[in-house]
Amino acid sequence: MKTEREKMLAGELYDALDPELVKQRERARELCFELNSSRPGDQQIRKQFFKDLFGSGGETVWLEPPFYCDYGSNIYLGNRVYFNFNCVILDVCEVQIGDFTFFGPGVHIYTATHPLNAELRRSQEFGKPVTIGSDVWVGGSAIICPGASIGSKTVIGAGSVVTKDIPAGVLAAGNPCRVIRSLEETIDE
Repeated sequence: MKTEREKMLAGELYDALDPELVKQRERARELCFELNSSRPGDQQIRKQFFKDLFGSGGETVWLEPPFYCDYGSNIYLGNRVYFNFNCVILDVCEVQIGDFTFFGPGVHIYTATHPLNAELRRSQEFGKPVTIGSDVWVGGSAIICPGASIGSKTVIGAGSVVTKDIPAGVLAAGNPCRVIRSLEETIDE
């Protein structure tokens, strides 16, 4: 029989009030509290929080507090990922982020979702993983919804709501987010 954590990570219905899951969320909240309370000059302390919090990539992440997440351990970062202020990741499923990906202030990434059936929603939830490629730039206040993927070298406009997969090498924006144009190897505009 699967544990609630195993069901959660598999994208199946699970009980979020399972004691093991509650304990893991409390751990992440404590780490986020300590991180968010740290002084800007406490870079060594912050690096340790990143290593303790994230599933991988904590050694090279550049993150501006405050930052919030559900578990942290389900977030896998590539090399030199950057998060600006006020980012939130609800990581009930895995969040994979490639190398050199930048997130503007207030970006939210959601893997958590809920059943449409009201009675079921009272006791169960589920998630869908999110994958973001390398060299992606996500503009401020964008929201990436459960199950969405963003291809490498793509730019997501500020305030966009990504509800479906976005291919590699494009500029995409809007609500819902849609491809505006291809980003061929051009110098800055």
